[in-house]
Amino acid sequence: MADAAAAPRRSLLVMLPLAVFLLLAGLFLAGLFGGSGDRLPSALIGRAAPDFALGPLESLQRQGVAVPGFGKADLTQGQVTLVNVFASWCAPCHAEHPLLMELAKDGRFRLMGINQKDTPENARRFLASKGNPYAAVGVDPNGRASIEWGVYGVPETFIVRGDGTIAHKLVGPLTEANLPSFRAEIEKALR
Repeated sequence: MADAAAAPRRSLLVMLPLAVFLLLAGLFLAGLFGGSGDRLPSALIGRAAPDFALGPLESLQRQGVAVPGFGKADLTQGQVTLVNVFASWCAPCHAEHPLLMELAKDGRFRLMGINQKDTPENARRFLASKGNPYAAVGVDPNGRASIEWGVYGVPETFIVRGDGTIAHKLVGPLTEANLPSFRAEIEKALR
């Protein structure tokens, strides 16, 4: 009689690891395919941009003029700024670049780039071949400034209000799919 009652308990114990595994696999897959990286939270939204100062990408020119580096003071001059973190070795950065070139044509805001963990030669070659949408490019050779910005990985793009407050963060590349909602966020910051 005792064996008859123990048999269902034993099969429950045998099934428990399988049930836990299936639950964890389901959660993993839901996170992998069910979420969007552009919805990752940022503690900086609604706060002032971090304190930073980045030197220029040496020998980079735009229309015959040296492209400057930039820092926090450049983000508090009353104009909305998009800050794009990029690198020449980043495949999604190559994919989003035509959309950045298009955004840069809008004179209502500035586009500035943080070149993360890149060599100057490769960064210059990347911008020379694809075009330079940036009014300023700051060099972040060791990724320290990117850490201060809370960057998960390249590319990421921030919308910064004219008072230096971060209004929005897009994790991952700009795409045709997320561009309309990103433009809507820019419009909100411009108001």
